[in-house]
Amino acid sequence: MLKEFKEFAMRGNVVDMAVGIVIGAAFGTIVKSFVDDVLMPPIGVLLGNVDFSNLFAVIKEGAVAAPYATLEAAKTAGAVTLNYGAFVNTIISFVIIAFAVFLVIKAINNLQKQEEEIEETPPKPTKDQQLLTEIRDILKARKRS
Repeated sequence: MLKEFKEFAMRGNVVDMAVGIVIGAAFGTIVKSFVDDVLMPPIGVLLGNVDFSNLFAVIKEGAVAAPYATLEAAKTAGAVTLNYGAFVNTIISFVIIAFAVFLVIKAINNLQKQEEEIEETPPKPTKDQQLLTEIRDILKARKRS
């Protein structure tokens, strides 16, 4: 049973999948940082200094009464919050990741189409082959005459 598991785990597909998951997780953290640290601050400034990570609604107040200046202050007070700003950040992250995956898949499909087109077109005959074909055609024409 251990041998079968080792054979399964070392198959090319499983190893490729594992590499894809690791790279995907790393890419996800990069996109999250891009959204949180690069993309959202200018959008927040354009919308009137809104920090999306601190957009929340208090469902139930905590030990300290509302209002809370930040989400962290609300959590420290023990308040129950609906964190819709974090949800907006997550949606934007998803859209960016989905678009990046779309671009990668599109590039792979284009490469595959180019390879198929190259395979479908027969190679051009060499000069020697062209010359031999011409000689053959001339000889055929003489025999008919």
